[in-house]
Parts: sequence; C-alpha cells; structure tokens
Amino acid sequence: MVKRGRIVAFFLIVLLFASTMGLTVNGILSNIKLGLDLQGGFEVLYEVKPINENQEVDRDLLLNTVSALNKRINVIGVSEPNIQIEGEDRIRVQLAGVDDEEKARELLSTQAKLSFRDVFDNKLLDGADLQEGGAAQSFDDKNQPIVTLTLKDADQFGQVTEQIKNMAPNNYLVIWLDFVEGSDSFANESQKMATGEEPKYLSAATVNEVLNTKNVMISGNFTVEEAKQLADLLNAGSLPVELTEIFSTSVGAQFGEKSLEQTVFAGIIGIALIFIFMLIYYRFPGAIAIVTLSIYIYLILLVFDWMNAVLTLPGIAALILGVGMAVDANIITNERIRDELKSGKSLMSAFRAGNRRSFATILDANLTTILAAGVLFYFGTSSVKGFATMLIVSILLSFITAVFGSRLLLGLWINSRTLNKKVSWFGVKPSEIRDISEVNEDEIYVDGLFAKVDFVKHSKKFFILSGILTITGLLVLLISGLNLGIDFASGTRVDIMANQPLTKETIEEEFKSLNFEVKDITIAGDNSDMAVARFIGMFSKEEVANVKAHFAELYGSEPSIGTVSPTVGKELARNAFIAVMIASVGIVLYVSIRFEIYFALAAIIALLHDAFFIIAFFSLTRLEVDLTFIAAVLTIVGYSINDTIVTFDRIRENMKLKKRIKTYDDLAEIVNKSLIQTFTRSINTVLTVIFAAGALYIFGSEAIRNFSFALLVGLIAGAYSSLFIAAQLWLVWKSKTLGKQKTKVAEVNPEPEV
Repeated sequence: MVKRGRIVAFFLIVLLFASTMGLTVNGILSNIKLGLDLQGGFEVLYEVKPINENQEVDRDLLLNTVSALNKRINVIGVSEPNIQIEGEDRIRVQLAGVDDEEKARELLSTQAKLSFRDVFDNKLLDGADLQEGGAAQSFDDKNQPIVTLTLKDADQFGQVTEQIKNMAPNNYLVIWLDFVEGSDSFANESQKMATGEEPKYLSAATVNEVLNTKNVMISGNFTVEEAKQLADLLNAGSLPVELTEIFSTSVGAQFGEKSLEQTVFAGIIGIALIFIFMLIYYRFPGAIAIVTLSIYIYLILLVFDWMNAVLTLPGIAALILGVGMAVDANIITNERIRDELKSGKSLMSAFRAGNRRSFATILDANLTTILAAGVLFYFGTSSVKGFATMLIVSILLSFITAVFGSRLLLGLWINSRTLNKKVSWFGVKPSEIRDISEVNEDEIYVDGLFAKVDFVKHSKKFFILSGILTITGLLVLLISGLNLGIDFASGTRVDIMANQPLTKETIEEEFKSLNFEVKDITIAGDNSDMAVARFIGMFSKEEVANVKAHFAELYGSEPSIGTVSPTVGKELARNAFIAVMIASVGIVLYVSIRFEIYFALAAIIALLHDAFFIIAFFSLTRLEVDLTFIAAVLTIVGYSINDTIVTFDRIRENMKLKKRIKTYDDLAEIVNKSLIQTFTRSINTVLTVIFAAGALYIFGSEAIRNFSFALLVGLIAGAYSSLFIAAQLWLVWKSKTLGKQKTKVAEVNPEPEV
C-alpha cells in the first residue's frame, strides 16, 4: 500500500528549504565579509620592539598597542579591521577595502611622538602635555592650512616660551614628530633647508615674548589633507612601542574583483559537473543528493555569516572541495544500498542495511579529515586559516546533510513504498539481483566489471613502481630542490595585471626605470596579461607606494605586492613541517584506536607517500611552493586517509564475515574482495573531487592555480595509494601474525615482498 503522505512530506520539506534559501540567500551573501584577496586591501605583520631599555614587551603592552592602532584605523575610516596579537611580540593588521593604502600604512606605523625642543634638541614638552583630542586642523589669517594644539597647562607653556625667548638669537621653538635621539638634529635639518629640502621637523617658530596660553599653532607648507591627517594622528595618540614590518601583502582592488569572479564561476562549473554526474550515475538517490548538497552549500554560507568569519580565496576553494566531500558520503551510502539490493533484499531492507553499514565508515573518514584541517587551522595564518575554517565547517555540515538529510529525504520515498519495484531507479539491473535464498551471509560477494581482477596478485609490481617513483622523486629534490615562493624563501613578489599582453622584457625595463633589479619574471594569464616579478629583499613602505603608483598609471590597475622577511620565511617552513608531522601522528593514534596498529602504520605510509609525491612533482615541474601549497598537502593528507579508511573499514567488516582466518590466502582473499567492493566508490569519489579541483584549476583565479594543481596530483596519488599501497602493506604485515600454518601455505603461494 502506497503511503502518499510521505511523498507530500518530502515535497513540503524541499519547498520549505527552497523558499527559505530563495528569500534569504542574497542577504546572506551581502553580509559575508570578504578577505583581502577578494576585495583588495593590505595585511601587515609587525614585530613589536621596546622604545627604551626599561620597557618590557608583555601582554598588557601589546593590548595597549592594539588599542592605539584601533584609534588610528578609526581615523582612516576603515570598517571592520582585523587586528590580532600573535605570539609574544607580534601584531597582525588586516585592512580590507582601503582606498589610500599609502596613507593607511603611514598612519599605522608612525609612532606620532610629538615633542617641543630648543635648537640644541633639548626636549621641553611632549605629547603628554597635549590635552586629549586637543589637535585640530584650521586656517591662519592668510587662509593657509595649520594645526592648532590645546595644551593642558598655560603656565607651563609660558615657562617654556620664556626659556626660549632668553636664548636669542637661537630663540626658536622647534616642534618635532618622531624625533630620533642621536640621529635627528635641528642643525642638520637647517642645512637641508638651505639646499631646498623639506626639514623633518614640523615647524620652527621664533619666540619673542612669553606666551601664557594653552593654544599653540603649528604652521608649515601643509595642504588641508596633510594638516587634517597630522591632527588626527596626534589625537589618536602615540604608539607605546616601535613597530617593524616583517611581512606584508597588498592586493589591488581590481585583482580582488577578478579573483572573486573567476573563482565563483569555477565553483559553479565544478558543482554543476558534480550534480550531473550524481544524477546520471546514481539516478534517484543522485537527485536526492543534489537536493541535500544544495542545502549544504546554503548552510555553509549561513554559518559563515553567523560566525562573522572572513571569506578568502582559498576559503571558496575549500567550500567547493567540501561539496566533493559531501558527495563522498552520498556515494558510500548509495554504493552500500546497491550492494544490499543485489544480494536480493527488499528496497526497504537494503536502505536500512546500507545506511547502517556506511555510517561508521563515513564517521571515521570525516573525523580524520577534520584532524588534518584542525592542525592546518592551528598552524596556519591569514588566508590559510580561512581555508581551514571553511574546510572544518564544510566537513561538519556535509556529515549532517549527507548522512541525516539524505537519509531523511530518501527514507520518505522508500517508506512510502512507491519505489518498491523500481530498483532500476537506483542503478541496479534486475539481472544483477541474486535470489536471496541462495545468498550466504558469510560469503564475501563481488560482482561487476572488476570482479575477476586480482589486485593482490600484482602487489609486488605496485610496491616496485612506488619505490621507483620515490627514488626518482628524491633524486629530483636533491638535484633541483623546490621553487620556494617568498612565503618560505623571503623577499618580495609583485603581481601585475594589465589591459594588454605583457613580456618579460617589458616588465624588466619598467622595474629598471624604478631602480629595481628583478630576480625572475613569470608571464601568466589566459592572454599573457599578468606578470609575476620576484625580488631579493623586502620593499619598504615608500617602495611599495612607488611601484603601485607606477603600474597603476601604466596599466590602470594597482599591482598586488607581498613581502616576507627571512625570519618569517623560516618560521613558516618550520611550522609547515610540524603541521604535517602532527597531523600524521594524530591520524596514526586515531586509526590505531579505531582499527589496529597495522592499519595505522599502513595508512601513515600511504599518506606520506602521497604528500611526498606532490612535493617531488612540484620539484620536477618547478611550480612555485607557497602557503596555499601547504594547505593543499594537508588537504590531500585528509583525503588520502579518508580513502584508505573506507577500504580498511570494508576489510574489517569482511574479516568478521570470514570468521576463521588461518592462512595468507584467507587474508589475501579478504583484501582483494574488499578492494573490488570499494573500487567503484573510490573512483567515483576521486572523480567528483577532480571535477571541483579541475574547475578551480581551469577557470579559477591565477592566485590558487598551483593550489588546484597540487590537489589534482594529490587526489590521483591518494586514490592509487589507498587501493594499491595501504591495503597491500597491511596484508604483508598482518599475514606475519598468522603463525606456522601461514608459513606452510606461503611455500606454495609466496607472499609479496615490500
């Protein structure tokens, strides 16, 4: 009897979600904060240094510095700045959507220590004597811009002016901003004036009478904007420390806009391909998966909005890859339902058994990937941390929607009994269904295209192939090394976007005109309209401003500039190595607890094999290794262990069916049949994620092209190692624990050697 109420409930649930998504998605998208790489702006990592010997850089001092920087950012008028304390002596500042970067960087790092001095550089007053908020931009009687100051004590200023008056003919009151003891002097600056240069001091006024007043005027060759900026800076207060740039990145607005458009387009293509594949291959369950995947994407954006998180370019990539992860859970469940249907069970029984048996597999696979993402979040910085955040959110939501959401929606149809005689809607042909009375529950049954393939028989060949590739990779690494980007090698990188084709010679000449020597230049972009120039050493604020202005005038688009000090480069390399090691150890512990030590050791060798393969491939192709490359390696670690665990889970399940395992041949049969049973799932999962990573590589932003390529290479390596390395290694090690009987059989059927 058909229960139509369940079908009505299905359509009501889908309609509810569809209408909610349609009405709210635009608002959610407009609320999500975009990172620097998507809307332009800049990021600076400062090292905090004391301004005198007695000062100690502690938590309180860092918090005071953050407070002072916030005041200055308010002067700039940037909304939602991001200022974070990192470690014991560093502060990271991120300002997105800044119109005048040069002004912003100047305001941030200038100490703004005001001082009143005599011509012999003796300090008479400083910023502490200024009334809070007492600086203002105004005009003198000749309508020239000036800055007026309001002091706390008129009598104190009277005493200072009396002292200066009595110093005639050296009766000048010199007002300085950021006077450097032992370096600056009135005498030197006066000589500059004689040659027509602007002096460093703000003004030098002649004092001929005692002035008992709180009001002081600073006059000079100010523009209105300069006078206002100085007043704002003085009101914001001086910094309690000295700030030194050790890392910075600057993204032009046009770069951000183009990156966003390209990556969103790539995402649409990748997700559309995944949807089409699911619909064609998995039929009706594939259609259900499309519904839950759509809900999943909406929920990710909603959660990101609630978290007030910043969406970065790698973050969008993680969202798209997360769709591949969510698909994997659907694929595992649908494959198990197919297996149960082929064993002769009714649709309802197959649905229940398939969901029950796939749950633990999906849970283990997701938890290990979260472990890798968590390590990436802890050790990552900036956009890499954004990638890790999105990956963690994606995994959690994919588990909820793919496991519980798909189960609920598909369950409504199955429990309605409408599909009882429509097994073809699940991709199962009637000829593939066995008579249930002939099915042995203890039998490990395999069918399909790969049913007669003996993976175990060729294990030695797989080991030799991996050994050859590993040795070749080591030789390539020893001879060529890695093409390290500025993230690890330190230096400066300039990304130029033009409205015309570029050549290396043209870019080199342009930099020569600015007195820069380029280390190397790479031409990129579909129409050769992008160039990447690398330099040894860090650009100063002034040099960054000059390069930006030059190429903005030349090509109508500001370049993106990143600088990394040697200290930061070494730290990033060390942290990346530590992150991979911690992720590996964590996965070993988890798999040991959930499975056994031999499974864990085989899994770790497989994932290190995959990580090394990516590194060696990048060495061979000379592609640049940057921070997003590390994100790709750790993501592949997660995917690799995901694939491996699915295979191990089937091996464990089949061992329980076999019950009595006495010989190597018994184990080999279990491993081989488990590989056959999971082969289709492994290929389909890799295919769906390749759709996503491939779309990112072909259509996505140039900034994540290497990242996408690393994922593509790693996914293929991960599928290979899961099927042909991890399981075979486990077989070799596990077989050695079977005892003497195994040894007798091995004389006839020798086990493969590593």
